[in-house]
Amino acid sequence: MATTPRRLAALLATLLAATAHAQPLTVAEVMQRPETVVGGWPSGLAWTPTGDAVTFDWNPQGRFDADSTFRAAVSARGAAGTPMRVGLSAEREMPPPFPGWHTPGTDAARRLVVGTRDGDLFLTDVAAGHTTRLTRTREEEQDPTFLADGRVAFVRDAGGRPNVFALDVATGAVEQLTDIRPGKKPKDEPSAQDAFLRAQQRRLFDIVRERTRRDSLRTAARDARRPRPVYTGDDTVEGLRIDPTGRFATFRLRKDDGATPTRIISYVTDSGYAEEIESRPKVGATQGVAAFTVVDLARDTSYAVRLRSLPGADEAPAYRVAMDSTAADSTRLFTAWGPVWTPDGQWAVLDVRSQDNKDRWIARLDAAAGTLETLDRQHDDAWIGGPGISWWGGESALGWIPDGRDWRLWFQSERTGWSHLYTADPATGRIEALTSGTFEVADPQFSRDARTVVFQSSEGDLAQRHVWRMPVGTFARREKLTTGVGRWDALVAPDDSRAAFLFSTANTPPEVYVGRLGSTPARVTESPSPTFQAHTWLAPEIVRIPASDGVLVPARIYRPEGVGAVPNGAAVIFVHGAGYLQNAHKWWSSYNREYLFHHLLAQRGYVVIDPDYRASEGYGRDWRTAVYRYAGGRDLQDVVDASRYVGTEFNIPSERVAVYGGSYGGFLTLMALFTEGDHFGGGAALRAVTDWAHYNDGYTRNLLNAPADDSLAYARSSPIEFAAGLQDPLLMAHGLVDDNVEVQDIFRLSQRLIELGKTGWELAIYPVEAHGFREPTSWTDEYRRVLDLIETSVGPRRGG
Repeated sequence: MATTPRRLAALLATLLAATAHAQPLTVAEVMQRPETVVGGWPSGLAWTPTGDAVTFDWNPQGRFDADSTFRAAVSARGAAGTPMRVGLSAEREMPPPFPGWHTPGTDAARRLVVGTRDGDLFLTDVAAGHTTRLTRTREEEQDPTFLADGRVAFVRDAGGRPNVFALDVATGAVEQLTDIRPGKKPKDEPSAQDAFLRAQQRRLFDIVRERTRRDSLRTAARDARRPRPVYTGDDTVEGLRIDPTGRFATFRLRKDDGATPTRIISYVTDSGYAEEIESRPKVGATQGVAAFTVVDLARDTSYAVRLRSLPGADEAPAYRVAMDSTAADSTRLFTAWGPVWTPDGQWAVLDVRSQDNKDRWIARLDAAAGTLETLDRQHDDAWIGGPGISWWGGESALGWIPDGRDWRLWFQSERTGWSHLYTADPATGRIEALTSGTFEVADPQFSRDARTVVFQSSEGDLAQRHVWRMPVGTFARREKLTTGVGRWDALVAPDDSRAAFLFSTANTPPEVYVGRLGSTPARVTESPSPTFQAHTWLAPEIVRIPASDGVLVPARIYRPEGVGAVPNGAAVIFVHGAGYLQNAHKWWSSYNREYLFHHLLAQRGYVVIDPDYRASEGYGRDWRTAVYRYAGGRDLQDVVDASRYVGTEFNIPSERVAVYGGSYGGFLTLMALFTEGDHFGGGAALRAVTDWAHYNDGYTRNLLNAPADDSLAYARSSPIEFAAGLQDPLLMAHGLVDDNVEVQDIFRLSQRLIELGKTGWELAIYPVEAHGFREPTSWTDEYRRVLDLIETSVGPRRGG
């Protein structure tokens, strides 16, 4: 056959790649600590409140035992100096990071910034460029905010008894604003016998009457200067806050839910004795009621806000209506987060969630009346989530920006199917979309005058993240501030003219960049180690896999030819974990060890496919919720379609396709081998969920509801129910002290496989490891086993 120019070019490319990757990778090499192999990239980027420097955590070249704090001075023009390591003693005196202009940590004039470091308060005058340490105590000072009178309010938690205090920054005087106490209120009335004796003493003795009168006057004078006690019984106080006027304190009172905790055992301990560790309850356990309470300090009264008054609060979830035609559900529980107050105390909103996470209300709070009025209701028959919106309930990203003499609330919503920015007028309830389109936005940062907003967006390419800026309310005038292929995370400086960035590509870890907004930023850090630089690393191509329902599923692909290797006729499908996570993208992967391992596999001739199956992050609400009530349904079919894809594109038969993954990826690996074994030749399930009825509540209830309410969802989604289908080689690996997916999961499945008489499976236990392994020796042992499973089940040693 004649050699065509195209074949010649391909052969030349393979030859060049082979030269670049002449040094074969080993499992021991790629499973070392990332700072050793890759170089320890920076994280935790922040501006100082005065904007004179950026700080970040870094361990360049792995020179230190752990990440250290570094500081790089930045000029007014955006030029950064050489990063300098900050010593531990100096770090303790550093001001807290700049929180952004429209947060509780900045005053109404946007001149002062207050924050905490190591539980102490620091105040920065941004204009003067001066920081003052306000406290140095053994207690934890938390959640500082400015009051309208200029004082700084904060929460101090003394032995589980949180209370609000106010500090006068001019005089240093501290006033306790609340007196919240556990236990029951003491009885004011004595018994009849005690009352008789007390009255007799006062009738007979002048000295008793006089002392009683004087004591009463002193007590009244003292109590007039102190807040009245509020007793909370046996309930736990959460989210204590004060309004800017100092009149209203608010908190959640959470009752002990009585849920049975799980327990794990640590055997390799300092004491030499096995130690029991209490862990989380299982999904479906009794939900604790969290009553939202307002304390009116001016009227000396407290009352609960009726969350069930919100519209739709009693609507039964769609799945329950379908099962029993229930039109109402009086058993639903709710939790309120916040409130978020305007700096002048005029407006406040609560972020209210149903505990089944199918409804979210942003509601205006009338604290004096204890009533709510809905500004926005978000409902999803599956569950509420998305960028900027808390996945498990809890306070989502929202806040206030000035609008002339009034205020506007900003928040994020998936009302269009994609998470976008919105504002609401608290007086009229009018909602305006700031961004729109078939992409997602995140991390909005409003300028000091609130006229512009900088945000991160996937507009134009869902596999990238770039930084955009636009005038508030004028989406058509948005401008893209960053270029290149990869991911940019931005932090705007206090002067709104400069920004610090973390930028990474698919084959280079994040580095710090600094510059003026709108200009090309300059690189500040250099992280890659000599070991990392000795290899040429792929920026994996992203392909679209045709799914059986007609959708194109994005996936990373590692080709043997890309590293100068000859295909060996086999493939490996990696299934990422977390469910809601994106990995088919063009920036540095959080799966950095697996990224290196996939190069090792490609060097050995394997095609490696890494799909963003349904439920993955970055593709909108419908992609995220496609697994509702059936985990291991549409998501698994996307993995099966990846096996079909390598058959079609590379002529690789299904018995030469291995599948592996951890956590949710381990779960899907089990489902693949138990229910779709014809499409795979073997697999490795690492720290895998084997039975969803034994996982935690916050995550699992979103996907599958509660086991007692929706047993069908659990029956068809749990691998242990399908263990009889195992025919191919299987490796299972699990950390013994995993407090996320507990080792009981894998022990129960192992017993099931034993009783079924299954062979060809292996269980590896790691005595000192939790869910995310830490020790390189554990990583190395685990991935040697994974490689051996691949080589012997679908690779060149199969059948041997």
